[in-house]
Amino acid sequence: MGPQIRRFVAAIVAIAFLAFYVWAVVAIRDRLPASMWIDLIFYGVAGIAWGVPLIPLLSWAEGRKK
Repeated sequence: MGPQIRRFVAAIVAIAFLAFYVWAVVAIRDRLPASMWIDLIFYGVAGIAWGVPLIPLLSWAEGRKK
């Protein structure tokens, strides 16, 4: 698979993943008690955690070996 196709596939997968991730974060947050501190911690962690699953995808898109 060529690099342009690989990047295109990775972009589509990343967009689909992020759409699902945002939906999941909002759905999980609805189940937590209302508190400013819970919001601060939850959204802080959720705002950082989305990048972790995308690292292998982006490495694959660039053709890097592990």
